[in-house]
Amino acid sequence: MIALVRFKLAAYARSHRLLQPAIGLFVMMVIFYSSTVPPGKELASYADSAGLLIVVFAWAARGLLDTEPPAQRLVSATSAGGSRREVGAGLLAALAVNLGLAAVAVTLPLLQGFAAAPSAGDLARGAGLHLLGLSAGTALGALTSRPILPSPAASMLALFGGYLALLLVSLTPAGGFTVPVMPWMRAANAGTLDGILLPITAATLFWSAAGAAVYVRLRRTRP
Repeated sequence: MIALVRFKLAAYARSHRLLQPAIGLFVMMVIFYSSTVPPGKELASYADSAGLLIVVFAWAARGLLDTEPPAQRLVSATSAGGSRREVGAGLLAALAVNLGLAAVAVTLPLLQGFAAAPSAGDLARGAGLHLLGLSAGTALGALTSRPILPSPAASMLALFGGYLALLLVSLTPAGGFTVPVMPWMRAANAGTLDGILLPITAATLFWSAAGAAVYVRLRRTRP
């Protein structure tokens, strides 16, 4: 499994597909931190970053899972001892890439972006929110990848449309029961994030796991 994850990461790096989400990440970082974040607003900035970068995480996951053609995926599944291992390796590789992107998003403002260093608690909460964002983004990217949606146009529309739908639904009263992106942004800006941290974590991880499970199930009927 580890060898297959490494193989997928190497293939992704050689394809230069990583450049697209990486450029998107740095563009967003420039926009987020074009003006210095004042003291006391570091957590709010992290919360906004974690929510808005979901689309970048989805883009990165989709690109990684699109890298191998169907024939190569079949070869990988055969060498790994089954399609489940190949599918699992793909998801793990996508998570690894997004962990790297999230690390950049959390670290970069510490170097250039914050007027004052955040407290250890705010830094931990900010990192945690980015983990929630990358879990949701990885699931969305997997569900819009080529093995599920062969048409590149349909795939991109589903990715950006799915992200927009996620944001819109999270604005409604049902938002707390989906991926609550807007609720965590609002709570962080209002200073009430701790009060909803447990439910938003549970909801995000539940829907991310559900999306990954749907992807795994659909892959049984697709090469």
